[in-house]
Amino acid sequence: MNNNDYKLIICIVNAGFSGEVMDIARREGATGGTIIHARGTANPNAEKEFQIAINPEKDMILLTVKDEIKDNILKAIYDEAGFGTDANGVAFSLPVTNVVGIK
Repeated sequence: MNNNDYKLIICIVNAGFSGEVMDIARREGATGGTIIHARGTANPNAEKEFQIAINPEKDMILLTVKDEIKDNILKAIYDEAGFGTDANGVAFSLPVTNVVGIK
């Protein structure tokens, strides 16, 4: 099925904050997602340079959503779980060209 009405949102947060991101996404209209436990890497000098602690344990949340709600979800994640919060999240979207299994 060729359907460009969907986007994939990928959100990477510190470990333990995936539930918070899913709550945010659901509130904005997402129906579900997939959580993957991951490990981040950074430039070894980044912690000194930016004076921040980098937590290597991450959660990655994958959300396939209708294009019409994508911006609201991204903004809410940015506002509530983005850089400067304990989640220290980053989120972005990618186009989805084919979708099956979603009603």
